[in-house]
Amino acid sequence: MALDIKPTRSELINLKRRIKQTSSGYNLLKMKRDGLFHEFRTLLSEMIQAREELVVTYRDALQSINLASSIEGGLAVKSAAIASSKHPEVQVSKRNIMGVVVPKVEGQNLKLSSEDRGLGMVGGSPYIDESADAYSLLVEKVVKAAEMEATLKRLLEEIEATKRRGNALEFKVIPEMEEAQTFIQLRLEEMEREETFRLKRFKNK
Repeated sequence: MALDIKPTRSELINLKRRIKQTSSGYNLLKMKRDGLFHEFRTLLSEMIQAREELVVTYRDALQSINLASSIEGGLAVKSAAIASSKHPEVQVSKRNIMGVVVPKVEGQNLKLSSEDRGLGMVGGSPYIDESADAYSLLVEKVVKAAEMEATLKRLLEEIEATKRRGNALEFKVIPEMEEAQTFIQLRLEEMEREETFRLKRFKNK
């Protein structure tokens, strides 16, 4: 890089300003990376807990529907599922975490009442009600876990990108500019010595 720079005082001033600006940008990148990593670790611990809860909820829901099927019969359970007048819906929007756009997942009709399920038309059952509630809770857990997993993936991508940019500044861009600064300073000092020597020779003559 030093070979492509003119050894002038104006270039030295510009280079010092660029080094200062780049160093400030590097510090901001470090702060952003540390902040994102903190958010990632916090969300990761929540995600681990959510996964554990999801497994437990799934087992409970499976046990509940097996019980309902064995008592009321598989046909009654299927009829109750078909009779539901509303179905779960998921909407995906966006939210911002420290400048990183991550998905926001919201569900509708995840938990329905007996009237919304239409169980009155097929004959209600406490076992079917319990099974429906268990699966409604399971769907809620799945939606929440999906949002957290997608957010973690997006944060991790941004952390890696920020780390790469920071490393490029720290180990390549800034050292090259500092090397160019040293080159210009040494060249200017050399030119100054040459000019002083030339003036002395001219004075002696």
